[in-house]
Formats: sequence, C-alpha cells, structure tokens
Amino acid sequence: MKTFLAGLLAIIFVSRAAAQVNVDLVFEQEQFLPSETIPLAVKITNRSGQQLHFGADADWLTFGVEAADGFVVLKNAEVPVTGAFDLETGQLAIKRVDLQPYFALGKPGRYRVTATLHIKDWSEQIASAPKNFDVITGAKLWEQDFGVATTNAVPEARKYMLEQANYLKAQLRLYVQVSDTAEAQVFKVTALGPMVSFAHPEAQVDRQSRLNVLWQMGAQSFSFVVVNPDGTAAPAEYYDNFPARPKLAVTGDGDVVVVGGARRAKPAELPMVKSPDELQHSVQPVLPAEKK
Repeated sequence: MKTFLAGLLAIIFVSRAAAQVNVDLVFEQEQFLPSETIPLAVKITNRSGQQLHFGADADWLTFGVEAADGFVVLKNAEVPVTGAFDLETGQLAIKRVDLQPYFALGKPGRYRVTATLHIKDWSEQIASAPKNFDVITGAKLWEQDFGVATTNAVPEARKYMLEQANYLKAQLRLYVQVSDTAEAQVFKVTALGPMVSFAHPEAQVDRQSRLNVLWQMGAQSFSFVVVNPDGTAAPAEYYDNFPARPKLAVTGDGDVVVVGGARRAKPAELPMVKSPDELQHSVQPVLPAEKK
C-alpha cells in the first residue's frame, strides 16, 4: 500500500510539473528525404511561477525516435543542445536542433520523435507529446560524377544527383544529393525548391566543380541555383520566360551562365523608396534671394 501511494504521489507531482512547464515540438515541414537535414524546434514554456535554469548539464534536453511500428531507431549520438540560460516564469524559450546526424533514418517510413526535458531544480523530467514525420523516397532525374581537389595528387571522386519528391502528395520538390560515386556515403541532401510536374531540370558542372541547376517552378517562372561540392546551395535566382525561355550555357572558360529570360531583381538591388515624411525632412527649403 505504501509503495502504491508513493507511486501515485509521484504521478500526481509529474502531472503538475507538466502543467507548469510545457514542451512542444514543431517541424517546419514533416516530410524529408533520406539523409536530408531534419530541423526541429523545441518550445519550452515556463508557467511555474519561478525562474528555472537549463543547459548547465549536457543531458538537460534529450531526444528519442521510434518508427510507427514501435521499433526504436538506432541513435548514433546524443543530439547536442548547448548554452545555459535562465527561463523566467511566463517566458518561452526555443531551441533548434537537427535530428538527421544523430539517428539512423535512412529507411523510408513514418517516425515519431519525443523530447524529454530534465528539470534539475525539481529533480523531475517532462516529456513532450510525440511528433510525427515521414522519410520519403525520391525519383532520380539526373546524376554526374565530379572531382574535388585535395591536398593529395589524386582528386576525390564525388557524385551530384538530382531527385524529385512528391512533397505532401501535392507539390513536387527538387532535391540535390552529394555523395561518393558509389552512393555509400551521402555528404548532404538539400531541397532546392518547388517544381512543376512537366519540368526537366538543366544541370551543368562548371570548372570549379559546382553544380548549376535551372528548372521551371511555375507557368512562366524559373529558378537557378549553384550548389557547392559540399552540398551547400547559394540563394536562388529567379527568371521569367521573357523574351525567350532561359537556359544554361557554358562559356569558353568553363563557367556556366543563364542565357535568355529576364532575371528578377533581388530586394537588395531595388532602389530605396522613401516615404513622404522622409522626403520632407531631407529636402531643404529654398529661401528667396535677398534684394539688393
């Protein structure tokens, strides 16, 4: 009886603690390709009426992932969540992590992640509600091997691959994968952006071993992205199908450029427009000339 009462009191205390401190998980998207970055935001809300201290210990916030069938996913290492901070009552803190490097998520399927908050001040733990996400397969569109210069005489051989995936079963997305030539080691998978179903992306590797990709994203609009050999992508540029359809061309020096189409100006390239109030203060009144 004493053991039962002690367990009951512990459950009551934990439920009260969970009511005072909330842990919520938020994905910006809920579908990912194998080896793609899986960013997750953890929102911690303090309603306890007292200041709480987090981050001093390495295991103050831990994560677990399991498949929809209940199979626990292999964890390669603990997800690092660094930086100590104090959370006042009534405040919200957000910690962002990437799950992909720390769990074996190469198999397509449905998964769920749970975060556990360790409150050292109370010697208690609070678990979040599980959050579901999917690992989906992509359709290969194009691939090409390329070399990366190294300190040795022989360059490292890698492969670019373009894939498309039906994101949320309603929107096609274009992805790029950088791997070794056998695809045994994937260095990075990056989502490039939406695409139309009838698009046939153009791809060219330039003399710096960068991948240049041009594809149609709308009825009359195109996206252009340059991908580095490590898989990181530069900000996209956008072209309109006017006066001619844009396409890729290779110069005599081995550079890749977009010819045709009309490139849209980036926000930083647009002229600054001042408000009437700013103009009123910037323009000095012209005084009448003094009569001689």
